[in-house]
Amino acid sequence: MGAPAPELEPALYDRDVTHFAIDSRVVRAGGIFFALSQPDYANNGFNGDFDDATKFVPSAFENGAAAAVIRSNRFEEHRAALEKYSDRIVQVPDVIAAFQKLAHGVYEEWNKPVVAITGSAGKTTAKELTAHVLESSGRKVLRNIKNFNNGIGHPLTVLKLAEDPSYDIAVLEMGMSTPMNEIARLCRITPPDVAVELNVLPVHVEHLGSIENVAKAKAELVEGMKPGGTAILNADDVRVADMRQVANGTVITYGIDNRADVSAEGIESRGFGKTTFELRTPMGTAHVTFRLNGKHNISNALAAATVGHVFEIIPAEIATALSSASPPPQRGEVLHFAAGFTVINDSYNSNPAALMSMIGTLVDGCLPGQRKIVVAGEMLELGSNEVALHRQTGEAIANSGIDKLIGVRGLAKEIVDAARTAGLADSVFAEDSDQAGEILSREVKAGDVILVKGSRGVRTEKVIEALLKSHKLEDTETE
Repeated sequence: MGAPAPELEPALYDRDVTHFAIDSRVVRAGGIFFALSQPDYANNGFNGDFDDATKFVPSAFENGAAAAVIRSNRFEEHRAALEKYSDRIVQVPDVIAAFQKLAHGVYEEWNKPVVAITGSAGKTTAKELTAHVLESSGRKVLRNIKNFNNGIGHPLTVLKLAEDPSYDIAVLEMGMSTPMNEIARLCRITPPDVAVELNVLPVHVEHLGSIENVAKAKAELVEGMKPGGTAILNADDVRVADMRQVANGTVITYGIDNRADVSAEGIESRGFGKTTFELRTPMGTAHVTFRLNGKHNISNALAAATVGHVFEIIPAEIATALSSASPPPQRGEVLHFAAGFTVINDSYNSNPAALMSMIGTLVDGCLPGQRKIVVAGEMLELGSNEVALHRQTGEAIANSGIDKLIGVRGLAKEIVDAARTAGLADSVFAEDSDQAGEILSREVKAGDVILVKGSRGVRTEKVIEALLKSHKLEDTETE
């Protein structure tokens, strides 16, 4: 068990805590620093090796921390550095678990609605669209910073409520990548009033073993919502639609292809960033002009619209909000270059379904005579079937109507080889995104329309960076 924990300074209980941090460099006066270590990460579903932050406790105190929380067995190990701060150090069995428990306590004291969103793809875009719709109704919305959707980022977001409890509602994406019930853990921190399920795709199969296991992990969101809550399910995804069986509350569906409570009809693409459709809800219909590209993003918009319906926002107001929404960075943003070519930057993530959806948008949005180029990065975490999935995608790309393919890194070579075999002669492979950027910068010309899409680990944003170094944007920059 080790030595008894030092007694805490009595005055510590009367201190006003201003914020919570897991990075000693951002701690300010009055903050509490949580020092995470490898056993904490391993116990809470994080893969890989992590630094032991206990060694940064002294610098956190030097930056003004009121207290620090460390793993109990770390104090003796670092006693020489920590001794003089011992009466301001709280020792716990698991720092991440303590961090999450604190976040749950803050959530309970706040006690307002939580909308939780999960899916194999589109979580961040759907979260941003949902927050935008709710904000348009005058609500103050707490949302994850970037994609802080795991067992550390989620409580970090929730703990902002301790600093500012004036938020009316929280819209929080919840992610998972391992079999360790990550979404169920997040639901215990903030049980959702509304649980939004976007899709189940063969992502993270590498760790979960099968797409059926991915579906079970995603279903933890519906299982973890408050009794009597509302599950919002994508009617176009059979695995998501089946989750109504575990919903202890109301179920509302959205979809494009299948019958649903909220739907999009009369979809027309009028060029990049100019899609129109009729939004249909149980409260009526409204016309939407949508700036995000791709059928998958219309689906994300319908998820957001369904949340708006649950909170009794009328269709016209939902449509106005969706019509004013802009794509998040690297998620379908359109860049117009002065040299006369256009780039769709979708560098944040990739999987076969999302890639082919964006290629469909590319093909549909081009004018006759425009060259259609796809820069496709290796798709990660597809499991044991990854080679076949890359080859199937390459064949589909060859039959999609594009003119040139650049595959980037690793298994993207399978995409390129399959595309060539299927008849797309102008297919080349680049070892990394830097090389792909060099190839594209040399060959791009006026009239070209280029889609850049890849998983985060492939860093296809470097292709965009290479273009920006060699070519200027139009004065309007982005749509």
